[in-house]
Amino acid sequence: MATLDLTEENFEKTINENDLVIVDFWAPWCGPCKSFAPVYESVSEKHEGAIFAKVNTEEQQGLAGHFQIRSIPTLMIFREQIVVYSQPGALPESGLEDIIGKVKALDMTEVRKQITEQELKKTAT
Repeated sequence: MATLDLTEENFEKTINENDLVIVDFWAPWCGPCKSFAPVYESVSEKHEGAIFAKVNTEEQQGLAGHFQIRSIPTLMIFREQIVVYSQPGALPESGLEDIIGKVKALDMTEVRKQITEQELKKTAT
């Protein structure tokens, strides 16, 4: 599966219409980003139903700012429209596969419950 280029115009629609979206925030001048790109592309071929997307932080500064991207590459994973993983740094293929497996195994009902509990605690203070 080819990766999808995300922009401010298609980002929200992509996240809202897909259960699993894996986003690589990168820039053309970034050496580690260039090294990670073939790994990301290779892993994308193995996961039917998951959207593998890329955000060029040079061209999409609004998105990079919104998600407070301070270091690239940064990998962010959305599951059912919730950010369940966000971490800077390039990963080896086995590491990326491991994270995707853990994200797919998440009990999203429990994740939503934990988010609600955290929000209630914030409003109570």
